[in-house]
Amino acid sequence: MDKFISFLKASWEEVQHNVTWPKFSDLQSSSTLVLVASLIFALLVGLVDLVFENGLNAFYQSF
Repeated sequence: MDKFISFLKASWEEVQHNVTWPKFSDLQSSSTLVLVASLIFALLVGLVDLVFENGLNAFYQSF
């Protein structure tokens, strides 16, 4: 149990003194970038799905 408590104390000290935390504005800009990229990717995948669905439906109906 002493090793575990020592580990927790060392971890907390490292978090307080050695970790470089990003600024809130940096987090906001990164989050916005991820959101926009995810939406663009989702739209592209949806568009490809729509094209394949319509193309296959047209192909199957031609028989």
